[in-house]
Amino acid sequence: MKECRIAWSPGEARIAVCDGDDLLDFGLWRPGMPDGYGDIHLVRVQKAAPALGGAFVTLFDHSTGFLTGTHQEGALVAARVTRSAQNGKGLRLKPLTGHSPEGNIPQLVSRGPTPLEEIAARYPDLALCCDDPALMAQIPAALRPRIERVSQAFDTVLEALCDELSTPQASLPNGLRATITPTPALTAIDLDDPSPDQRRQMDGFAANRHGFVALSREIRLRNLSGAILIDPAGVPLRKRPALGAFLATALADDPMQPRMLGATALGLLEVVRTRGRAPLHEALSSPGGRGLSALRQILRDKGSVMAGGNPVLRASLAVVRALETEREALSHFALCWGAPLTLTMMPDYPDAYWSFTP
Repeated sequence: MKECRIAWSPGEARIAVCDGDDLLDFGLWRPGMPDGYGDIHLVRVQKAAPALGGAFVTLFDHSTGFLTGTHQEGALVAARVTRSAQNGKGLRLKPLTGHSPEGNIPQLVSRGPTPLEEIAARYPDLALCCDDPALMAQIPAALRPRIERVSQAFDTVLEALCDELSTPQASLPNGLRATITPTPALTAIDLDDPSPDQRRQMDGFAANRHGFVALSREIRLRNLSGAILIDPAGVPLRKRPALGAFLATALADDPMQPRMLGATALGLLEVVRTRGRAPLHEALSSPGGRGLSALRQILRDKGSVMAGGNPVLRASLAVVRALETEREALSHFALCWGAPLTLTMMPDYPDAYWSFTP
């Protein structure tokens, strides 16, 4: 039976659509850290860049973005965000045709749909199973009739499935394993067959073909986007182009409409998937993402630790600064722990490391 389960921790909702022990869809919603995807803005054109097919613009908060199309410098343009900041690049926007700008300064006109609203619209018949009343105030009014309170949104199996999405490897059917390596230019996926001799009555071509449905699901769950190159396991170079049709079929249900472009001269299967929100690995490894993950882990591991006291989180400058802007998340943590959290900057800590004293 399909379910949409929402696990709320300070500043972050993890949204998982599952069917039994199968994870079908996943999203992260951070109300205090909106990624801007789908937002409508009134932007100021700062510098035209015809060679790039657009212009650099300034937004209401003085951040910059890139607006597609031809525009006059200094003009105010109504535009929608079509790609959130990711891969070291800022927001990408598209002009809104037929929309007359109102106002004389850059401004945020309206917010786009949240990840929760997107997933809820994708599965309109599912109840939204939530485990924390603190989330209720954050959920849009239109979705509240679908909320169903549960004592625990994620059981140990679902928790483990979601945690695996933060790792670079994924297990596929018939013994195959995918190793996922994002780079600034593309995402490389290496399919490996650790024990080919143990698989009987199925050659490498069939094993890859049957693994594509699970692989396409991993691509969607992790929100991998842009150029994706897949190296099949144990398939001769001359046979690899024939795998393209099977991969295209497996990708057909993806809402971001990925396209199978063919096989390269080296036999790599080439896929392009539309960029929208930042991929999961970027969301998890950002300073804010690492800080919210630390809060969740501290509360999850609380166990028999006595509430109260003077809890102290030590982390890098970037992580602490990101958490300092998350007042509601810190208030929620204090409510769950029983005492406010003290944040201490540690200049010698890398972003991936933190320490905690109860």
